[in-house]
Amino acid sequence: MSIRNARSAARLACACVRDAADVRLAALCMGIAFAQSGWAQSQEQAPSVAPSATPSATSSGATLPDATLPAIHVQGSAPTGYGPLVETDRVNDPRQRAASSKTGTRLEDLPASVQVIPRQLVNEQGGTMLRDAITNASGVNYGGQDSKGYYDHFLIRGLNAQVYEDGFSDGDELSGISHSLNGVERVEVVEGPGSALFGSGPPGGTLNIVHYTPSPDLHYGGSVQAGSFGTVTNTAYITGPTGISGLNYRIDGTFSRTDGFRDLASRDYEVRPELQWQLGKHTIQFSLDLRDIHETPDSYGIIYFHGSPLSTVSRDAKFSTPFATAKQTYVRPTISDQWRVNDILTINNRFSYLHRSLDALTNGDSTSTKISDGEVVGRQLRQQDDSDNSFDYQLEPVWKFATGSVGHTLLTGFEYQHQTIDTERTTADLPNIPDAFNPVPPETSLGQLAFLCDAKHSCDNDNLVANYYSVYATDQIDVTDKLKVRAGVRQDWWDTSLTPNISVPGRFGTNGQPLLAGVTDSRNDAPVSWNIGALYKLLPWMSPYFGISKSHFANFNSENTQNGIGAPESALQYEVGVKFSLLNERLILNTALFDVKRDNVAALQTVNGVESVVFDSQKTRGAEASIDAALTSHWHVIANFTAQDPVITDNPQGIASVGNRPQGAPAYIGNLWSTYDFSIDGIPGFHVGAGVNYVAKTYSDITNVNSIPSYVITNAAFGYEASRWGIDLNVHNLFDRRYYVAANAAGAFVGESLSAVVNVHANF
Repeated sequence: MSIRNARSAARLACACVRDAADVRLAALCMGIAFAQSGWAQSQEQAPSVAPSATPSATSSGATLPDATLPAIHVQGSAPTGYGPLVETDRVNDPRQRAASSKTGTRLEDLPASVQVIPRQLVNEQGGTMLRDAITNASGVNYGGQDSKGYYDHFLIRGLNAQVYEDGFSDGDELSGISHSLNGVERVEVVEGPGSALFGSGPPGGTLNIVHYTPSPDLHYGGSVQAGSFGTVTNTAYITGPTGISGLNYRIDGTFSRTDGFRDLASRDYEVRPELQWQLGKHTIQFSLDLRDIHETPDSYGIIYFHGSPLSTVSRDAKFSTPFATAKQTYVRPTISDQWRVNDILTINNRFSYLHRSLDALTNGDSTSTKISDGEVVGRQLRQQDDSDNSFDYQLEPVWKFATGSVGHTLLTGFEYQHQTIDTERTTADLPNIPDAFNPVPPETSLGQLAFLCDAKHSCDNDNLVANYYSVYATDQIDVTDKLKVRAGVRQDWWDTSLTPNISVPGRFGTNGQPLLAGVTDSRNDAPVSWNIGALYKLLPWMSPYFGISKSHFANFNSENTQNGIGAPESALQYEVGVKFSLLNERLILNTALFDVKRDNVAALQTVNGVESVVFDSQKTRGAEASIDAALTSHWHVIANFTAQDPVITDNPQGIASVGNRPQGAPAYIGNLWSTYDFSIDGIPGFHVGAGVNYVAKTYSDITNVNSIPSYVITNAAFGYEASRWGIDLNVHNLFDRRYYVAANAAGAFVGESLSAVVNVHANF
């Protein structure tokens, strides 16, 4: 059923207790009343520090308002959000407290564009991966540099974005992983430079994945989702008390496998146990994230011909090698201690260690691979073995105090990160595909191939080491009930180095000298990042805001080492917007205008058949809007639209590209999703949903020679939810449109054809 607000539900529960005809019904009503009282308590005792380390009445950590909340589904004690108690599927709940703010600030008080995507909404849409969730936030699209199909790469406002998990970076964003939703409660999208909080990070913004925390009450459940292309995804969780006072646990597991659209098979095994111990004034959490991921890269997709993907071959046509594979292991233990010293001071100690390995055979993605005289020429296969080890320590005292009538939540912090990357790569030439219009890759075994390392064959054998030291402060200031100000500054000291184990012709260091085996190429940088913004509640339903932010990003990764370690990127963003909360919060509308400038951007480019790194500058101006509306108590609509103008503003190594668009950055993005709840023969719990996704034309590199066309696809859903179980049918690409989700250098990554999945889930 749906509830319109906490107070009316509590009154209804009390009446229900009075009128209950049997003990079981009375107990159920008492449970509802208890849940509502828990919400009320969480409102009165809202945490003053980052909720990412704070247990709360709901698994989301959100403080729910007294005003009407549309589209909140009560489905027994454990809904399909895979966590206990009641959850909301609203994207822009103004009372939500984003962990990524690190000050426990409500979205309605942040002078910035921050959007929260709840897990329940992604489940409703049939999504199982992070890339399925991002359409629910404005300004975000999949694609950009090195989108080869076996890891996530996202752009926000036309610029690279970084993925974090519970506030910890996933590391090298150009050779990342594909993120499932195992144990994930919500995804937070922070748009624009965020280095004053998160340290070295791309200027587009931050996607922070937030996991569920353990519950003191026993809950368990799971789901089985099966569908097209031999796809099966199994998830399960259990959470509850350990029997030791204050110590609770949670275990989430995911197993998935698929034969894959275009035979791009994959499988994923994940388990994530977590403990939370309430010990006096300390809340101690420990988690261990274990993943074993196998995917099939498809760097070529459909090869370009006369500037666009070849249209005369089927979507199943394969230009990539049949040997393509990518295997990754991911091990991440984290531990945190939230020490609530008193009402003024809370000290957060947080530590994460990450080990990630990659063993891949994937086609080299460069413009040298093309159609010539009816053949596909310039094909290569890269053999790659990477190991990434890093640890991250954060000490963050959070102070809650007042100066006169002005309230402050002051986050102070020290962070130390150490990262080492070992990478080894060689490249083999592949035979031409004789008929590009009826492609059959001719290679039949790896034994036929000779992996080489020279100026014409991309290769390396490197050890990269980085040490990042940071001190920072961010103050969320309640000047009055209406005026909110946020200001932050961060001083970083970066020590980055590259030591080649072999000498490769054509590679040069930061001083212009050849990179030689055993000779370390290093940089030392000390950038200062900052942000300032203000929001004013002009009317109860309208809050204009502005913000300015400056950030820096270390050009340190395993992909861009042809010219050593480059100077850091920098980014400057101006943003103004208005947040609307209308019709007693039944309609939430957020709007923003933005201007983001990005300098010293490392971009891969093929010159005379040789891959090289060029450094350019980019700028994006645009506008975006997002809507979350309860048109009735049963009808819920979520929509967003972004119009942006991303351009190359400077490129000393390629003047002709100035004025062109960056790789993968569309001019327009639009998404719509709508659901309607209804009854059949007096039986409630049925729902239907439908939505569309639109992305405009994007280019494959800064030369803008090749591009992929715009697309619109339609999705649909139908399902039934009982108190403890449910079943859903989701259909993707309802009209079977041919479309492309990423413009790579050699070809376009193909979007999935018409497909369907059925999900059966139960929660107790």
